[in-house]
Amino acid sequence: MHLRLISWFFIILNFMEYIGSQNASRGRRQRRMHPNVSQGCQGGCATCSDYNGCLSCKPRLFFVLERIGMKQIGVCLSSCPSGYYGTRYPDINKCTKCKADCDTCFNKNFCTKCKSGFYLHLGKCLDNCPEGLEANNHTMECVSIVHCEASEWSPWSPCMKKGKTCGFKRGTETRVREITQHPSAKGNLCPPTSETRKCTVQRKKCQKGERGKKGRERKRKKPNKEESKDAIPDNKGLEPSRETPEQRENKDKQQQKKRKVQDKQQKSVSVSTVH
Repeated sequence: MHLRLISWFFIILNFMEYIGSQNASRGRRQRRMHPNVSQGCQGGCATCSDYNGCLSCKPRLFFVLERIGMKQIGVCLSSCPSGYYGTRYPDINKCTKCKADCDTCFNKNFCTKCKSGFYLHLGKCLDNCPEGLEANNHTMECVSIVHCEASEWSPWSPCMKKGKTCGFKRGTETRVREITQHPSAKGNLCPPTSETRKCTVQRKKCQKGERGKKGRERKRKKPNKEESKDAIPDNKGLEPSRETPEQRENKDKQQQKKRKVQDKQQKSVSVSTVH
């Protein structure tokens, strides 16, 4: 009995030594196959090489190849850079480049932003927008055409003429409406926002304060008779204005003529008294 146990013990021991030797030889073969694999990787790399950078990434990180000159280096990132989309596989999370006309994308067939010169529509980048849509050059997207919209007409205004509602028989009335939606570039233009039509009313007298603007302006321009009289300057008691030399000369001549006439009259009177 004891001999059987001892023999079984040696058999198990030899088997374990055999398995250990097989694992050691496998590790040596792997090191010979990957002589550039480094054990001290940085920047999220699980395995790496001095020449190619990261070969695999730590969990939840994305593996992406970056081109530097003529060679590509593996990098591990928490999210894919612009122009790439991420895909998760059981053994690796990988960043894949978007299509040539796509600036950013969600996956291989769905673009979220197009490169310059293309318009985004339903995840695709197009040279021209489909019929029924128009290009928005600000967002670089194909959008629906927006037509102008206006509110309902307001009620007609009172019949007026020259800014007043009295003193006439025929005038005009107006109604208005507001623009509620302005059109896009290809949309229908907006309609007029006001309308005017002729109207007829029964003539009525204007009361004080019901005169229009023009009537009030005329009233301001035409002063009353009393105001016009007050406005005329009163020259009585004022000194006469200074005369020019010519005026003085004419005045002196007239006075001399008067004196001569008066002298003749006095002489004729004295002759008649003598006879």
